[in-house]
Amino acid sequence: MVNVKGKWALITGASRGIGYLAAKSLAKQGCNLVLHSRNLTHSQKVLDRVTGYGVQAYAIAADLGDPAQVTKMLAEIDAKNTPIEIVLNNAGIQIAYRTEFYDTPVEDFTASFQINTIAPAMICYHYMPRMVKNGFGRIVNTTSGIALDPQQAGYSASKAALDKFTIDIGSKVQGSDVMINLADPGWCRTDLGGQGAPNPPEAALPGVIVGAFVSDKKSGRYFRASDFMGMSLEDAVRHAEGIASPY
Repeated sequence: MVNVKGKWALITGASRGIGYLAAKSLAKQGCNLVLHSRNLTHSQKVLDRVTGYGVQAYAIAADLGDPAQVTKMLAEIDAKNTPIEIVLNNAGIQIAYRTEFYDTPVEDFTASFQINTIAPAMICYHYMPRMVKNGFGRIVNTTSGIALDPQQAGYSASKAALDKFTIDIGSKVQGSDVMINLADPGWCRTDLGGQGAPNPPEAALPGVIVGAFVSDKKSGRYFRASDFMGMSLEDAVRHAEGIASPY
């Protein structure tokens, strides 16, 4: 299991929900954090909480729906000479539930793809070459198991595209200590999932962070949080390392 103490992780969507819980979990393991949200004021609560565990952390703001802001965010992190070794691409958006799905507007797709697919891809392209050069890196892209639901076509298609991107780029680092995998938190009671969801946000742990701790040099895997529910982090890592790679 990877020792993340003293390493730096970037978590997108860290101010609430699953991102907030993931930030606390990594901080408890001694991981330093860059906490992304759309507005710096949104991150103050999580910043106060994680620094209470004795780690270094700072907040950064960007609207992931704007590629220029994503680029600016990454440049700001670079300007601080922060050596990002772990990325949790947690932030996501679900536009609407379209009962009349044949009338789904184009904007459902363009907005969903920008935030759920393109922004994570930009972040991966920025950090993966550095990870390869340095011989270590972990990226976890948050996906969704949603299927057969055209009422959420923009959202589900954007997550399917993220899956394809992750599996394809993962093939280039397979067998190395740079690993990129997928995590599906399941349907949780977050701002995205809604209050009708069956699971509390806490149910997504440790499944959504296990990809940061695996050390078996396998990429492109799909980690379902429900498969890790109730496990310790150590047991979750052992279970995750038993999941086959698609290559």
